[in-house]
Amino acid sequence: MLAEGLGTGALLAIVVGSGIMGERLAQGNAAIALLANAGATGAGLFALITLLGPISGAHFNPLVSALMWRRGELSLRELLAYVCVQIAGALLGVWLAHAMFDMPLLQVSAKARTGAGQWLSEIVASAGLLSVILLGLRARAQALPALVGSYIFAAYWFTASTSFANPAVTMARALTDTFAGIRPMHAAGFIIAQCAGLILVLAASAGLRGTNDPIQSSTSVSGNVP
Repeated sequence: MLAEGLGTGALLAIVVGSGIMGERLAQGNAAIALLANAGATGAGLFALITLLGPISGAHFNPLVSALMWRRGELSLRELLAYVCVQIAGALLGVWLAHAMFDMPLLQVSAKARTGAGQWLSEIVASAGLLSVILLGLRARAQALPALVGSYIFAAYWFTASTSFANPAVTMARALTDTFAGIRPMHAAGFIIAQCAGLILVLAASAGLRGTNDPIQSSTSVSGNVP
């Protein structure tokens, strides 16, 4: 639980902190700010998953924990505990980023992120992340930190939503009025879309079920996930 909480907190500090730094240094160039944000997040995920994966699985994401519960690697009690510490850690990570940049700790985002394209992007981003984890476990589990970090870096750019793909991250980013923020009223749409991505992956795995079904793999997860 400590590893999950600290890891999720560190992830949010990276996401929000790099967004603040990128925006300040880019001087109005949103593409440069996004590049800095995406690069820091991908690299941070690689380090965090590599170091904390052997302890907690390095989920940092309720969707990933739900997927591992479906695989039988977590009990329902453990799933609920993981989700709670992930949300708490995410909030602490946002406040840490604010503190490092001498900003007010308590903020509410005014950044609009809503609409069909944004919601579809979150379905795609979430389903893609979970698919990378499932297929990565079967193909090359040792490479999972690099796979997840690389996917998130790419998804920042090919999705209109910049790939939140994580309900805990979404909740926490509603409480930062910075480059990485999202209006609280828009967070629910993102979370619903993210859960839809999880359902799609579970349905696809059920349809492909067989001796090599990735959802039934006994290999332990050491993966994320923004």
